[in-house]
Amino acid sequence: MSTRPSGRRRLGRLLAAGLLLVTAGTLTGTSASAAPSQYANTVPGLGANVTVFDPGMPVEQIQATLDATHAKQVDNEMGTERYAYLFKPGTYGTAEKPLQIKVGYYTEISGLGASPSDVVINGKVEVYNRCLENGGTSNCLALVNFWRTLSNLTINVNGAGQDGCRASANFWAVSQAVSLRRLDIKGGNLSLMDYCTAGPQYASGGFIADSNMPDVVSGSQQQWITRNSKVKSWSNGVWNQVFSGVEGAPGDAAFPNPPYTTVEQTPVSREKPYLFVDARGRYNVRVPSAHRGTSGTSWDQDLTSGRTIPLSDFFVAKPSDPVWKINAALTLGKHLLLTPGVYNIDRSITAWRPNTVVLGLGHATLTAVNGATPLTVADVPGVIVAGVTIDAGTKESKTLLRVGDKHGIGISSPNNPTTLSDVYFRVGGPHIGKTDTALEVDSDNVLIDHTWVWRADHGVEGFTEGKNGDTDRWRTNIGRQGAVINGDNVTATGLFVEHFQRYNTTWNGDKGTTILYQNELPYDPPTQADWMNGKVQGYAGYKVGNRVRTHTLYGAGVYVFNQNNPTIHTANGFEVPDRPGVKLHHIMTVNLSAGVIDHVVNGVGAPADTTKVGQPVYVNEYPAP
Repeated sequence: MSTRPSGRRRLGRLLAAGLLLVTAGTLTGTSASAAPSQYANTVPGLGANVTVFDPGMPVEQIQATLDATHAKQVDNEMGTERYAYLFKPGTYGTAEKPLQIKVGYYTEISGLGASPSDVVINGKVEVYNRCLENGGTSNCLALVNFWRTLSNLTINVNGAGQDGCRASANFWAVSQAVSLRRLDIKGGNLSLMDYCTAGPQYASGGFIADSNMPDVVSGSQQQWITRNSKVKSWSNGVWNQVFSGVEGAPGDAAFPNPPYTTVEQTPVSREKPYLFVDARGRYNVRVPSAHRGTSGTSWDQDLTSGRTIPLSDFFVAKPSDPVWKINAALTLGKHLLLTPGVYNIDRSITAWRPNTVVLGLGHATLTAVNGATPLTVADVPGVIVAGVTIDAGTKESKTLLRVGDKHGIGISSPNNPTTLSDVYFRVGGPHIGKTDTALEVDSDNVLIDHTWVWRADHGVEGFTEGKNGDTDRWRTNIGRQGAVINGDNVTATGLFVEHFQRYNTTWNGDKGTTILYQNELPYDPPTQADWMNGKVQGYAGYKVGNRVRTHTLYGAGVYVFNQNNPTIHTANGFEVPDRPGVKLHHIMTVNLSAGVIDHVVNGVGAPADTTKVGQPVYVNEYPAP
């Protein structure tokens, strides 16, 4: 959940009764810091914002480098700095001197091994609550802990030197646009909330894939998806905890108490590409293959299946490179690696060859200029876009990312789907943004593996606080549609879409599947007249097109917080055609203290109104069995 400061404070007072909290007793081109460590290597061509550590470096120097970046990034929510810290194979930290990393905004921490076991951190990699009041001592929560990445390493949890509460777990208190991938965590618990700070301790969603997890404390996490992993145990959950292809996942027969949704095997999956160093010290990108009907991790028995591409086959871009130069390299058959930074894109980067890889490091960000669509993908099989954030610019773009062409003749493959992994979108926030549609998928056989499509509900654009500022935001930051899926056989694992001015998600393609959907309706419609779909009050958070014959949705929530005008109504959280092949499993609406959703789906389900703030209204199955 993403709320502006006044909304966060209000939420902190009003949702306490509806949330299950866990206490400690129950359980571009800038350097990484003002003075980078002499022991931190930069890789030629990757720029100053990619730092590579070697296991021979003193742990104190590594710690100092990472601490300096965290201090810079811990509150830098809308900044332009981007960083990637990569660890060569080996062991970092000892029992006596653990390496304890804290991760701030726009920071990637990744191992450079072929397997997660090749890089071992004795210590922790953590995210804590941000405390927003009384000098950083109260109103502590994780609701805006966005945009950070941890992947491809082993953590031996070691809290030596930390106080008793902090030593009790590895804390990862985050919300949207945060991923954990290819991890092996052992020796201590993993907590997805920070119970060591003053309340309310709210957290609002995240993503784990291809990881071996210890005992996990979900705690105050409102929604979460874990895919193709192993877990020793899982405790707690607030509204919606979804497991797909997870060995050791809890059962879901008692839904909604606890609020678990468990899919035994993931119907379509492909792990995110990762950078690694081979035995001869050469840099490569491993590109995992796609699979159907899988569970567990991809790496525990052997090397993750797929292909290896030498880094020399990539055009390694920096933010100053013009689009024509990037496109020329793609035309010549190069793949694309985007180094950390903010790229101003005045015409589309076009991935038009089959099997092209576009990989971003350190939350590389493409910002639309002059109404451009920053990235387009042709109607061809096997293109992969991963680790990229796309921002709307001040002139309206038709789309921010378009996959395929709804007017063209597509060539796609169910065995080699075009894949979007950790691809994030923003309309507003760091600056005014405008787009008609953020993500449009016109190709068949596409896999969306974790995305956050966000029309910003808060930011630094210059709007005043309160009602007038909300109205200005509604009139200025234009984002009509979040995700529009026109292709057939599209699968989404971890689809987060928020605050758009019409349908947040419209799914027109047939034979689609979504596993975890999270949505907040826009906070800022000024009047009911501004929030009308013809004669219908408002737009559903998830719309399945009237012509669709087959669609499956597992684990989904639509939330309402009409803070600009609490009298506004939305008729339905979900709107779908009434056909036997369209099936919704474990869906809900939630009131966050303003506005009303009258029904969960198609007139079924009680109102989510202010008599039940923070208490979901569930429909276990639609249509009813």
